[in-house]
Amino acid sequence: MNYPNEWTQKEFLENKKQLQKEGVDVVLVDTILSPIEKADTITYNPYEMKNYADGTVFVFYCDTGKATLNRLKEYREKFPQHHCVSLKGGRGYWRKNMMLLDENDK
Repeated sequence: MNYPNEWTQKEFLENKKQLQKEGVDVVLVDTILSPIEKADTITYNPYEMKNYADGTVFVFYCDTGKATLNRLKEYREKFPQHHCVSLKGGRGYWRKNMMLLDENDK
């Protein structure tokens, strides 16, 4: 998979579902000490994050998505064995009740 600089919430949910089927972890990383309600997040901690398996996808978020997008190069240098993506729109555009439905659910 080719990883862009940003994922929207919908892309995050779709890619997480697909990648987990392939055995790849996708982790939402809180860089502002403000967890997103109804989302499984971890707090940014480079020491603990280096323990994740190679190939893990870290999706960083802040309030607007601008700071994490600007720091993406830094994150990629810090975690060369992992994939780093910024959450487009950050916490401000997160819709806590958004979910994906399978074709079978319709």
